[in-house]
Amino acid sequence: MTTIQTFRIFVFFVVFSSAASNVFGQDRPDLLFREDWKEIPAAIPVNQNHVANADLILHLYGPGIDSLKKSHHDQPADDPYYIWSGLCTANWALALEHNKYLINMTGFSKIRWRTKQFGFRHLHIIVHQQNGQWLVSDLSDAASSDWRIQEFNIGDIRWRKLNINSITEGLYVDNPDLSAIDQIGFTDLMQGGKSDACSRLDWIEVYAFRKARKRN
Repeated sequence: MTTIQTFRIFVFFVVFSSAASNVFGQDRPDLLFREDWKEIPAAIPVNQNHVANADLILHLYGPGIDSLKKSHHDQPADDPYYIWSGLCTANWALALEHNKYLINMTGFSKIRWRTKQFGFRHLHIIVHQQNGQWLVSDLSDAASSDWRIQEFNIGDIRWRKLNINSITEGLYVDNPDLSAIDQIGFTDLMQGGKSDACSRLDWIEVYAFRKARKRN
């Protein structure tokens, strides 16, 4: 085999490997957004001023949202800035809307977050479909003694209908369309019980495909 032939084979494999990597890599979405809240004084209720990502719009739902707090303490020294449900007198939910994209949560899409629940609180994912239907995940993040990072594969989740007014779950929805999600958020489907029975969320990351949002 000549040097030129060897070189051509080498170039072929480099190009082929690069192309294959690009094709297969398209199946696994990149980070679409992350939110970890501004490091500014606590507020009740949390509001748009506390959203760190300029591309995100905050939405609060349910009868207990007037007491949903963006919290922080000087001690311990590594205490994060986080969402806290302990003062909520009724069910609550928080959702984030991307101002540029609808969210395609098909394929290998996933959600990661850092949370800490106490009591019987289980933090669930909620999504708002473009057709107007709200859904809540069967999978959730339960109580832990310290902050914990959890990752959810969207393909592993079964979804129930969510009444966004009362923040209560309904029947299971088979094979919901997750290709055009308008908002993504979380709830524990319960009222707060101060520090002994509450949910906390430090940050949330959404790995999903982008779908251009059309505004009127």
